[in-house]
Amino acid sequence: MTKKIENMLFAAWAAAFTAVMGSLYFSEIRGFEPCELCWYQRIFMYPLAVILLIAVIKKDAKAALYSAILSGMGGCISIYHYSIQKIDTLSSSAPACGMVPCTGEYINWAGFITIPFLALTAFTIIFVFSLIILKQSKGATQT
Repeated sequence: MTKKIENMLFAAWAAAFTAVMGSLYFSEIRGFEPCELCWYQRIFMYPLAVILLIAVIKKDAKAALYSAILSGMGGCISIYHYSIQKIDTLSSSAPACGMVPCTGEYINWAGFITIPFLALTAFTIIFVFSLIILKQSKGATQT
């Protein structure tokens, strides 16, 4: 594995780890109760932190396939969650999703940065790095 792939694998893990720590900060320290869609996003993010850490330690670029799939699926949930928060026509027709409404915004920094937006950012970073790792590691095995 090249140093460049190793660094991208570490960066993907760092994004996942930061997202996990952020979600724990918001729920455990700030006391924000996660909505149902937040839980689904966590279901995809938390394993990414573990899978990518193992990949970094073992220098296993093949883990990028799993991280691409998990981050892609989690990113889709984040896009939907962010959309029902920010698009009025979607938020009015959004189904009730538990004790905490999924349309609620605990934070709204700069008018657009919400918790699902932060999750989407992390999923996107992981997804992009995973795709690059897959492409470069495939090219490295062919030469």
